[in-house]
Amino acid sequence: MRFGFAKVEITPRVGVELCGFGPYVLRRSVGIRDRLWARAMAVESEGARAVLGSCDLVGLSAALTGEARRLVEAATGLPNTAVMLHCTHTHSGPSIGEYIGWAEADAPYLALLPGRIARACAEALGNLQPATLSHAVVPCEGVGINREQEQAPDPWQQVLADDWRPQRPELTDTECQVFKVETNGRLAGFASYFGCHPVVCCADTRYIHGDYCGVATNLLEREHPGAVGLFLQGAEGDVNSCVVHKPEQESLLALDVIASRYARAVRSGLAAALPVEGDCLRCISREVTFSRKPWGREHLVALLAEQAAVIHAPDAADADGEVRMAVVRATALRQMIGRLNTGQSLQPPTELQGLRIGPISFLGTPFEVFQRIKNEVVAESPSPLPLVLSQTNDSLGYAVEREVAARGGYAADLVPLIIGSLPFADLHGELMNSLRDLDRELAADCPPACPD
Repeated sequence: MRFGFAKVEITPRVGVELCGFGPYVLRRSVGIRDRLWARAMAVESEGARAVLGSCDLVGLSAALTGEARRLVEAATGLPNTAVMLHCTHTHSGPSIGEYIGWAEADAPYLALLPGRIARACAEALGNLQPATLSHAVVPCEGVGINREQEQAPDPWQQVLADDWRPQRPELTDTECQVFKVETNGRLAGFASYFGCHPVVCCADTRYIHGDYCGVATNLLEREHPGAVGLFLQGAEGDVNSCVVHKPEQESLLALDVIASRYARAVRSGLAAALPVEGDCLRCISREVTFSRKPWGREHLVALLAEQAAVIHAPDAADADGEVRMAVVRATALRQMIGRLNTGQSLQPPTELQGLRIGPISFLGTPFEVFQRIKNEVVAESPSPLPLVLSQTNDSLGYAVEREVAARGGYAADLVPLIIGSLPFADLHGELMNSLRDLDRELAADCPPACPD
């Protein structure tokens, strides 16, 4: 097999709005704490090529992904089905304009972004050379806590102690997967896979950075000059970092502590990694239509009337969070009603993408996947090493487990509205089945070359 790596800076200019933390908070950046990057790893085996990109962004829209893929194909001839674009989901990077009210996107930045991502992919393809792929699974503890099943510790400062652990670590990732690529005895690049919502900072922090995973990856690259490192976000939908939403100074301190913990785990993985057997390469893309809640025009109009009542109340004020949230809901509802009026479907297809490299299956989804769904996919996988990726090729909110979906609320019902779509009806079961089928399709081509 041959591998190639490259990275291109995607740090926005100071002053753009940063994503996350609520509707219309006007969180404009004031400085750069850590640079943001589009990183890419290209692979070639027996004439087949593919590229996996990882961007220090909250996500990518399908339109941005499509434009970046078009540019990669124009530059290299690689078809879009062989380009997988993944995001770390940082909330201290620029808005991509996909979330209604969650920060305004900077038009010049978005105009340049697909070209920068495409350049990283094209350069990685141009850097292909014979290489050895190695892998390790190493402990990675004291980073995350399952926010659906466990309360944050009080006082929160106790998590800064090196021996802190959540009460229920089994509901989080406690290991990270580390991949090392060497050419002529030199580290050319690496990738690490771990599932934890990356956010450490709060709404009052206005510095640009890639959250703990971006800070850690930049640190590791500085320790290995010339090497490019990708962070691959796993099942992070219900797992928070152990510190989140604290005041600015405390947040920035915790950012370095948690980044240091993660970097230490990856560092040990790079030291322990052993060569991987198998040289198959397969990349496939499938469109799946997931069922949505049956909200027809009449229901949408009624919901819109409820939001209008909040917005037009005599005491309504734009500083009121409820009013701002009502504007988000109303905007989304008007968009959906408008699509119905023009005959468009409110159940658009969703891309899932699989990339098989030797025994490793990268299963890309556009969701923030919950741990239980990932665990069920892994339990049924035919692949020796299945990895479920969040935030891949698009950004469609949470893939929540059934119990959380039944309760409704923020992750299940509100976030789909923030991106202007209907809530899902049974995403847990449908996504699990779709990823299982995708993984089996990948495995069907690879067993002779990729034994367990």
